[in-house]
Amino acid sequence: MQSRRRFLFSGGAAVAALAAAGRWRPLAAAPAEAGKPAGSFEVVHTDAQWRQLLTPSQYAVLRQEGTERPYSSPLNDEHRAGMFSCAGCRLDLFASRTKFDSHTGWPSFWAPLEHAVATREDSSFGMSRTEVHCRRCGGHLGHVFDDGPRPTGLRYCMNGVAMIFTPAAA
Repeated sequence: MQSRRRFLFSGGAAVAALAAAGRWRPLAAAPAEAGKPAGSFEVVHTDAQWRQLLTPSQYAVLRQEGTERPYSSPLNDEHRAGMFSCAGCRLDLFASRTKFDSHTGWPSFWAPLEHAVATREDSSFGMSRTEVHCRRCGGHLGHVFDDGPRPTGLRYCMNGVAMIFTPAAA
């Protein structure tokens, strides 16, 4: 029986092959607002307002549940002390002390800040995963998996384009 980590790493080779073959659809997503988490959020904008507030790649991930290409985010290599926040509403999501290198190509964390994110089941692409979204604006951030390090054993695999980094004050 293959471990989930081995499965994920072998999946990375498939992603690379698709990218090389030109079949990778960067930031590919469903139509706007499709599959958005149910409920009301503190920060709400119309689709037109979100498009004005966000870059095209941020919009594709946060509002259309897209995924950035692996190893494309500068935040993957961000190692300074500081805070990772939602690019949509600026809510602090992850402290840098919980960031680790998962070797998956996306910024990964073993725990979010308290009351920063919410989750829902995601059965897109024929697999069952747990989607992570900003609790304040509902923006799609990524997914959480149970193959992370101690102390939680979780890996919050986030799209860097969905976040902004603010270094800690000196």
